[in-house]
Amino acid sequence: MAIKPKFIPRKMMELAIEAMRQSIKEPRADKKTSPLVGAVLVKPDGTINTAYRGELRHGDHAEFTLLERKHRAERLDGSFLFATLEPCAPGARKHPKLACAERIVNARISDVWVGIEDPDPTVDRQGIRYLEQHGIKVRLFDLDLQDLIRSANKEFIAEALQRAAQAKISNSPGPKSLSQWDEALAGVEVADLAPAALTRYRERTKIPDKISSTRFLRRLEHQGLLRRRGTKLVPSGFGFLLFGKTPRDVMHHAGLNATIEYPDGTNEIKNFDGPAILIPDRLEHWLRPKMPNLIDRSRMTRREGPGLPFELVREAVVNALVHRDYDLTGATCHLVVTSDTVLVRSPGAPLLPITVKQMQEFAAPMYNRNPKLQFAFGGTKLLEGRGFGMRTFGEAAAKHGLPVPRFAFNGLYLDITIYRHSHAAVQVLVTATLDKLSKSEQVGWKWFASKGSAKSSEYAKEMKLDDRSARRHLNKFLDLQLVRKSGVGPSTEYHLK
Repeated sequence: MAIKPKFIPRKMMELAIEAMRQSIKEPRADKKTSPLVGAVLVKPDGTINTAYRGELRHGDHAEFTLLERKHRAERLDGSFLFATLEPCAPGARKHPKLACAERIVNARISDVWVGIEDPDPTVDRQGIRYLEQHGIKVRLFDLDLQDLIRSANKEFIAEALQRAAQAKISNSPGPKSLSQWDEALAGVEVADLAPAALTRYRERTKIPDKISSTRFLRRLEHQGLLRRRGTKLVPSGFGFLLFGKTPRDVMHHAGLNATIEYPDGTNEIKNFDGPAILIPDRLEHWLRPKMPNLIDRSRMTRREGPGLPFELVREAVVNALVHRDYDLTGATCHLVVTSDTVLVRSPGAPLLPITVKQMQEFAAPMYNRNPKLQFAFGGTKLLEGRGFGMRTFGEAAAKHGLPVPRFAFNGLYLDITIYRHSHAAVQVLVTATLDKLSKSEQVGWKWFASKGSAKSSEYAKEMKLDDRSARRHLNKFLDLQLVRKSGVGPSTEYHLK
């Protein structure tokens, strides 16, 4: 039985970035900017080797250099590969050259870590998809390292995005579309788009052209929100979702269904089924007058706080609308408000290779399921737009003195639970669980939920407990599966589960 080598993935990511910075730009007649790419191979025996673009010959990809030039005669079954840029997809290279993704599959690599996706129209996430389709486990680099890679490749990314926009207009060959909703939507026309939604988009993105102008429509075509059907421009699925007067007439799973559950047992329901670009503002306008301020009695001094942390709610709702799986046509986004929590439900699991664990730790890397929607909402400043809004969730909760939001996948929906007040994390525990916590443990749990993670020494200091009592509290949380533990000895840390 093969023994997996021991290595720290973060160290290999950093090593790949070091190799990336050594990339040699080849002279090109077409003046295109070449990407800076580094790669690291970890073999089953623990041997580590690196390569960078152009290392041995102008233009050679880092993966090709590593697999074909440095290890061609070796068996690489079960090896691990780290590459700062998504490996090129089948069809991206001129025949008879193999794409890097094909070479990785042929080498029987076990796991691949990818720095950032390649926006070039010949790749555009198809390299990652090809690897996954062939049984290779794909993960992404840490978010802060992704930022370094993007910064080093600014020119390449800008040019690749331009090529992608041009490819959509000219219908030049490229990889298959990632979603059926990227294509022209049957039965709708530009006249079916809501002028108010287009105007709001134009104002917030500071587009100078009038919404009725040819230049404005061409701009939407460049963004993939309009498509050509013959000589005529028509909305794509995502274009109609964003700006359509009645998206649910065609896409029955569009929009957001909202429910307020009042303390007296009554409910109020509101369905938002108009242009998606207007839903966040319409939702806030509907919710604000219904949510009175709360009195926070968890402190020695009473203080009044907002009845709903709208900064968090807006981010959660926009992320649900943008990142949901629109191929699940039988499921709609939901918002449920109670006196303790706000629950936002988004159809579909997190887009692999992003995990719920990464989201709960606010460390999910940036990877978009629906880049057209991401771009549109990002341009209107409605979406934080960096790594699934993870930084916004963590920072905003801390600013409001709230427990950190909870992420969970229940088999159909990705649920984000936002707590409305400081002791809500205790309130929402089921009675059976709550009864198993002593009063001092409940106080400790409330503090822990607001932090998200802590070491035993930090918990002891905050709760004014001795080390033994602090560990007893934390072990109780472990037994009740409220937290998980990582590290050993003095490095042991407990994380919200």
